[in-house]
Amino acid sequence: MEKIRVRATNRSKQTMAHTASSPHTRNDEITTRVTRGARGAAPRLTYRDHRFTDEVARATQPVWERLHGLLADVDWLLKAPIIHRIIQLKQEKRALILAHNYQLPEIAYGVADKVGDSLQLAQYAAALNEDDAPVVVMCGVHFMAETVKVLAPERTVLIPDTAAGCSLAESITGADVRLLKQHYPGTPVVSYVNTSAEVKAESDYCCTSSNAVRVVEAAAREFGSPRVLFLPDRYLAANVAQATSIEIVAWHGTCMVHERFTPELIRELRAQFPGVRVLAHPECPPEVCAEADFTGSTSGMIRDVQTSGAAKVVMVTECSMADNVAAENPGVDFVRPCVLCPHMQRITLPKVLTALETLSPQVEVDEKIVHAARRAVERMLAVSPLTPFAP
Repeated sequence: MEKIRVRATNRSKQTMAHTASSPHTRNDEITTRVTRGARGAAPRLTYRDHRFTDEVARATQPVWERLHGLLADVDWLLKAPIIHRIIQLKQEKRALILAHNYQLPEIAYGVADKVGDSLQLAQYAAALNEDDAPVVVMCGVHFMAETVKVLAPERTVLIPDTAAGCSLAESITGADVRLLKQHYPGTPVVSYVNTSAEVKAESDYCCTSSNAVRVVEAAAREFGSPRVLFLPDRYLAANVAQATSIEIVAWHGTCMVHERFTPELIRELRAQFPGVRVLAHPECPPEVCAEADFTGSTSGMIRDVQTSGAAKVVMVTECSMADNVAAENPGVDFVRPCVLCPHMQRITLPKVLTALETLSPQVEVDEKIVHAARRAVERMLAVSPLTPFAP
């Protein structure tokens, strides 16, 4: 029996339709450019109108200082008034704004209180006093907002656009997991964090890309099983399988961003940008990770940028992340093979503003699912605690 077996059938109809209608395939041309973080003081913009007033200019100048290397002046004149109003509403409503690493810089560094991985953000929200943050706005995709609700069910959780989905999360349902468990009785189920609350509730463990190997091995030990069902990312499963002796039975889901990268692209980037350090996310195909200098989670990639001393870096992941990391590391040049997640791009400043104004759309999760999904997350944390944000 093969150590990793990829289940190539029974994907949800919704996801198959979504994949078929996607304008991107792995063979599409990927545009590459170099990004540099802001270097030197931001220019003082003298233009004023009824929106970009003296008050807005003064209040948002610290954000402009961080982003002026990433946004054109005219873009800032349009976005600064919205940022200013969001910050005002956030204070009025005691709202916490969380942004995933793949969000646009104007959200990540303009209005967000915390930027990070989805589960780390959810943990941060749950650890805060409810009175300090009764409202949480998740600037990310829908499963991330669900995870916040699972860990902090008493909060009002908002997502600015309910259509912000995820090809991985949509590739499998709770019903699929129940059928798998019938087919593989006694085999533990480990679900990647990029899944719905319903799928987490049907799982024995949750995992992240950084702790997947440890969680898989812990699940196999607890259940006395030589194999583990790993859902839903086939490429992360394949990368995990290379690092463990546990047999991995994998679902056939993929990330519509990371599946587009190829070994040929990595070799072309090295030829075009000699000396570039290549960082890959483990949602990429194994043959892509084999070409990289470092493979790790988004937080791991950020740490590598900060500690490796590389002057030029390519992050083989969603390209908005390179802009955000560039804002924090102005001494590094970022080569960007630009593949954007269309779902992440649905979250915009105007939609964040509307969510705060209307306190909608709200994310709700059934109470039974909340308890079962939280159990899978807590079992993961018992095996491999995540590094928390500082309060």
